Amino acid sequence: MVWIQRRKLLASCLCISASVFLLVTLQVVVELGKFERKKFKNSDLPDGQAKMEEESAHLYPLPRKEALTLNRKTQLETDSYPIMLWWSPLTGETGRLGQCGTDVCFFTINRTFLHHPMTKAFLFYGTDFNIDSLPLPRKAHHDWALFHEESPKNNYKLFHKPVITLFNYTATFSRHSHLPLTTQYLEGVEVLKSLRYLVPLRSKNNLRIRLAPLVYVQSDCDPPSDRDSYVRELMTYIEVDSYGECLRNKDLPQQLKNPASMDAEGFYRIIAQYKFILAFENAVCDDYITEKFWRPLKLGVVPVYYGSPSIADWLPSNRSAILVSEFAHPRELASYIRQLDHDDRLYEAYIEWKLKGEVSNQRLLAALRERKWGVQDVHQDNYIDAFECMVCSKVWDNIRLLEKGLPPKRWKADVTHLSCPEPAVFAFSPLAPRWSSLRDMWIPSFEQSKKEAQALRWLVDRNKNFSAQEFWALVFKD
Repeated sequence: MVWIQRRKLLASCLCISASVFLLVTLQVVVELGKFERKKFKNSDLPDGQAKMEEESAHLYPLPRKEALTLNRKTQLETDSYPIMLWWSPLTGETGRLGQCGTDVCFFTINRTFLHHPMTKAFLFYGTDFNIDSLPLPRKAHHDWALFHEESPKNNYKLFHKPVITLFNYTATFSRHSHLPLTTQYLEGVEVLKSLRYLVPLRSKNNLRIRLAPLVYVQSDCDPPSDRDSYVRELMTYIEVDSYGECLRNKDLPQQLKNPASMDAEGFYRIIAQYKFILAFENAVCDDYITEKFWRPLKLGVVPVYYGSPSIADWLPSNRSAILVSEFAHPRELASYIRQLDHDDRLYEAYIEWKLKGEVSNQRLLAALRERKWGVQDVHQDNYIDAFECMVCSKVWDNIRLLEKGLPPKRWKADVTHLSCPEPAVFAFSPLAPRWSSLRDMWIPSFEQSKKEAQALRWLVDRNKNFSAQEFWALVFKD
């Protein structure tokens, strides 16, 4: 009898253990589902070092728009809504009804909807856009929409006319895009005016005993903009404290060495002590403006900027940044910075707008006021939600036109939606390596991307599925 009771007790324990295991397993699956939208990127990290972050280039999670409740009745009526199929699975959502104003669309990454009669648009994430598989043949009612907020170095093919004009709608860093993301790294006008991190000029002058006038923080070395060559040359004329992996001569505290710490309070406090910061983008493109520009403005540090040729259109005030493009040589730039460093009156002219809390650039103010998405703002849609809803609303507009017997409106992207010139080398420095990664990789990569764009366009226009072998045969055809 005792033996039987022990067997029953053992069986009960096993059942309880199995139940607990199943519950834990279910919880793990749920938690993994929450991370479906995460992926590995190399943004601003040394080659080969990946960091896990959300689908945007930012270091904070993007709050998503709440989905409509999918009960059994709603699921049965899914066929009533236009389907927006993420061909590049940026969101990780297998199925969601999204409310966009008065319009509703079904968003999914499930490719089994490819031939569904209600599939109206295919959404692509630019970094992951490739030739491995495309939704071909493309039907007349299939719109293609591109979301690409990142550097051109992630996918040069998109920056050539044959490929960018494949898309009907775009959300890019260009002001000419259907959904401009030019201010994607700027929370709002108030953070520009804020004096929270501003170090008084008198304190900065005292700190000059142990700090250089200029600071440089980069860990993505030798990108297409050739910024390291410029900074290397500049260092021969003026002192620069460099904390990143590129040209490093000064160390951050151990807890701030991770690139993910670049938005940490401690990092902000260190950078805010400097008078000037070298804010150099990794690529030169119109309206491609990252946190490298906005961060120093928020901290009360004068950015010495190189990157977007159109940056003057986005300055908070006429005198809020020093533009590298206005100096013929790093030697001249160094001389100008020394002049400002020694003359408080001249230096203060660059931070007067912040001290007074006056952002006078009407273009910038209008862009922040009119954008339909927010940055780190739980009360607003993020820019991915805004992109999805832009496409959804345009699809519905055409559905309503067809219901009235009118022709649908055809949208099409053009070359201004992603505009970047060929990478160029700074040729002035005798100290620069004869063969840099720019010469070895970025310029040839850009040249080959032109051939890839032409080959891809020819194959897509043929409107049939194609193999990688066919594609590369066209690319390398004499």
